[in-house]
Amino acid sequence: MIFDTHAHYDDDAFDSDRESLLESLPAAGIGTVVNIAASPESIDACLGLAHTYDHVYCALGIHPEHCAEMTEALLEEIRIKLQDPRAVAVGEIGLDYYWPEPNPEIQRYWFMRQLQLAQEVDLPVVIHSREAAADTMKIMKDNHAERSGGVVHCYSYSAEMAAEFVKMGFYIGVGGVVTFKNARKLVEVTQKIPLEHLLLETDCPYLAPVPYRGKRNSSLYLPYVVARIAEIKGVTEEEVIRVTEQNARNMYRLS
Repeated sequence: MIFDTHAHYDDDAFDSDRESLLESLPAAGIGTVVNIAASPESIDACLGLAHTYDHVYCALGIHPEHCAEMTEALLEEIRIKLQDPRAVAVGEIGLDYYWPEPNPEIQRYWFMRQLQLAQEVDLPVVIHSREAAADTMKIMKDNHAERSGGVVHCYSYSAEMAAEFVKMGFYIGVGGVVTFKNARKLVEVTQKIPLEHLLLETDCPYLAPVPYRGKRNSSLYLPYVVARIAEIKGVTEEEVIRVTEQNARNMYRLS
C-alpha cells in the first residue's frame, strides 16, 4: 500500500473533515502516514493523531520557520516525547532561507541541535531545506547526520546533490511537484536516483499534484505522484508503491 512519509493533518486546513478523511485512507490504498510536526504547538497535536489512528505515526521537531521559538527547555520536552513508540523521527528540521526571518544563524544553531538530538535518541531525521543547499550539506556533514539517516523532504536541488545525500544514507522525498510542468530538476532527480532511495510524500495540505494543483492536498492524491514516477522510471505503478513503501518502513524502522 502507499506510504505517505510526510503530511500535516494537524493543519487548520483539515479542521472540517480531518476525522473522516483520515479514516478513509486505508480503504483508498493509503496504508501508512507519518504526520510531521513543525511548530511547538503541533507537537502534541501530532502525537494525538498518531495515538488516534493505527495507520498514523508522527515525527517531532521544530521547522526552521519556527526555530526562533526554540529553547533548550523545549528541546528537552521534545526529547522526552520522542520516547513515545508512535514517534518515529525527529522533524521537520533544517534551513529555509527563502524568507529573511528567522535569522540564518538561529536556524543553523537549532538545526545542529536537533541533528544532535536525533543521534541521542537514535531516530532518523526529516530535513527541510529551501534555498540553503550548501549550508544544509555542511551542517549535516559536520554533525554526522549519516549516523541517523533520514530523508531530505520536498527535494528541490540538483541530481548531483541528491546523489551526495544518498551517499550519506538519506532518502529523497518526492511529492506533487514532480507532476508540475516546470519540475525539470525534480524529474531529473527522479530519473537518476534509484527507486530504492526515493520516498512518496504529500506535504499536505500543500503542493497538490496536477490535476489538483493549487487546491488542498491530501494522501488521496498520491496515486498521481505514483503514476508520474512510474512513467519517468519506466516501471509499473505497483513497483513504485512496493519499493517506496519498503523504503519508508526501512527509514522509519517499521519493518
